[in-house]
Amino acid sequence: MADYHFVYKDVEGASTQWDDIQRKLGNLPPKPPAFKPDPFAPAEDEGSKPKDKTWIDNKTEEELEDLEDDLDDDRFLEEYRRKRLVEMKQMVKVAKFGSVVPISGSDFVREVSQAPTDVWVVVILYKDGYPECGVLMQCLEELATMYPATKFVKIISTDCIPNYPDCNLPTLLVYNNGAVKANYVGLHTFGRRCTPEGVALILCQSDPVLNDGQSEGEASREAVLEGVRKRFIEKVITHHENHDDGSSSD
Repeated sequence: MADYHFVYKDVEGASTQWDDIQRKLGNLPPKPPAFKPDPFAPAEDEGSKPKDKTWIDNKTEEELEDLEDDLDDDRFLEEYRRKRLVEMKQMVKVAKFGSVVPISGSDFVREVSQAPTDVWVVVILYKDGYPECGVLMQCLEELATMYPATKFVKIISTDCIPNYPDCNLPTLLVYNNGAVKANYVGLHTFGRRCTPEGVALILCQSDPVLNDGQSEGEASREAVLEGVRKRFIEKVITHHENHDDGSSSD
């Protein structure tokens, strides 16, 4: 009588003796790895995250305001929250300028004479149709975007000063703390070629007129002068390089 050996699976998915033999002979593919479910990881609770400097840096101004009650018991976080709000308000303050704003005669006292004591105001007296006024205006528009903490305004000359001579145009007035600190009459005041760099150097000869909002006082003036010198050198180098390229192509 034949001797039969029965093999069976006693567990669902378990390998039988026959399967093992066939795998050794290469008749069956390798046994697939046993299924293992991913480890359970509960969702992170927002309230359980550590409330450190990075956590606060990612908050908006409105969110920081909402956190006031939660931070009362933590001196570090409360102090840091206060500093962040001050920084945000300072950034808004700096960003409120950035262009040459037109004003009328009735606006002059409010916009210029009564400007905050920490704000320098640059006023250009001009008239349409005068090329010299257009040249200086273009320079001021560029400086206004570079130094948004300085206030730039423009006013038609006779709206500011009745019967002001056209031969004096353009005229630049510099105000601070309600008083005139400097005045520049005529385009020739800014050199043979009126450039934003040249205007900036003259405005900051002795006072911190131009300010990008990153520093104050003498430090601001020195930073402006250093930046202007670098840009002037870069423009000269670029001009010579372009000139050389043009000469070599002829």
